[in-house]
Amino acid sequence: MEMASRRPLLFVAAVVVLCAAECHVAHAYKKPYIVYLGAHAYGRDAPPEEHARAAQSHHNLLGSVLGSKEMARNSIFYSYTKNINGFAADLEEEVANQIAKHPGVVTVLESKMLKLHTTRSWDFMDMERDGQILPDSIWKHAKFGEDVIIANLDSGVWPESRSFADEGMGEVPSRWKGTCSDGVKSGVTCNRKLIGATYFNQDMLRTNPAAVDGNWTRDSDGHGTHTLSTAAGRFVPRANLFGYANGTAKGGAPRARVASYKVCWKGECSAADVLAGFEAAIHDGADVISVSFGQDAPLADAASFFTEPVTLGSFHATVHGIAVVCSAGNSGPYDDTVVNAAPWVTTVDRDFPNDVTLGNSARMKGMSLESTNLHSTQLIPMVDAKQAGRADVSPYDAANCAPGTLDPAKVKDKIVVCVRGGDVHRVTKGATVLGAGGTAMILANDKLDGESATTSSPTRTCSRPP
Repeated sequence: MEMASRRPLLFVAAVVVLCAAECHVAHAYKKPYIVYLGAHAYGRDAPPEEHARAAQSHHNLLGSVLGSKEMARNSIFYSYTKNINGFAADLEEEVANQIAKHPGVVTVLESKMLKLHTTRSWDFMDMERDGQILPDSIWKHAKFGEDVIIANLDSGVWPESRSFADEGMGEVPSRWKGTCSDGVKSGVTCNRKLIGATYFNQDMLRTNPAAVDGNWTRDSDGHGTHTLSTAAGRFVPRANLFGYANGTAKGGAPRARVASYKVCWKGECSAADVLAGFEAAIHDGADVISVSFGQDAPLADAASFFTEPVTLGSFHATVHGIAVVCSAGNSGPYDDTVVNAAPWVTTVDRDFPNDVTLGNSARMKGMSLESTNLHSTQLIPMVDAKQAGRADVSPYDAANCAPGTLDPAKVKDKIVVCVRGGDVHRVTKGATVLGAGGTAMILANDKLDGESATTSSPTRTCSRPP
């Protein structure tokens, strides 16, 4: 009887112990966080002893919250000691919130994933024409980027590419401090063109270890090789894709030296790894840092600059006189989609400039993807779509070139000026003009649109004069 009376008590005790264990596990869930402390008082040439003292200060700071320096050392997986002051550590949310209140801490941010961006080529920059370098080309003025050191934060590099051959190149600039750190078979080897290669994956190993294909800088998806060769690949004649698009491949600075920092794995880039890549590139002596990844959406306001690794890393690079060039993102051309838009970085995309010449020889600047010359020696009549509508259509609908609004008798063989907007896609406007017999369309901005414009083939976009 006594044993039977004890069983409910034992069951209750077991349940209490189980609940306590589960609650502790839930409470102890850790995530990677970046604790940002600003900048170090010393410069890029500080001795290793300074770096060691900085790392020790990080252990002391985190240890004051966790209760011991040993726990701090076990939690920290990056100490940023060379130019960026801070550390990345596995922390519980409660601890992260607590350390954020410390007077010496600028901000604490959760290490999140960034996405790789697609890239554009140099073909539209008019550096050459018909395969010939123009006499006044910016390439010649800049000596093809000779001995400029470009660091690329991306998915690594394929060193066997002919874009990174070093024939005819001189010795590596003495100011360069970087190395090729791959110590595994089939790792990246360097030469006088590809002068640096290193990888950062400590954050990715914690958040998505399956994405890490090895402890090396070798590019496994091609994105980093493409972006680096776009920035500074050498002239490679007879390049083609399975026999198509034969030509000479080259980057924007063919004689520049390049260094690859692999911070992205399987299309994603962990914030703490990215910040480590920035710090290394700054310390190694890069002149330019190229970044082709970012957040999915733009930052909400200036205060958000302290929550994003590209913004923080590029800020420290700029302070040290390094130019940072970033991609604008993959979400355009819609409004408010540009990422990497901090005022200290150059965020790039491309325009397609084109002009319209009127009968009085006045020229209107705009953009167009149309590559043909519309009988450039012959004047073609032009009509405002607002005055070319069908009898049963309002001038407003006609001006927007909505489907079925234009009178073929009024637009046949003419250039039609349509107004941007009106909930009619610009390609639809062009199809309306084409269907009514028009020769071409000019898409004009109104006053609210100002000088902003986006274009789609085969439209030509202009700003309407006041």
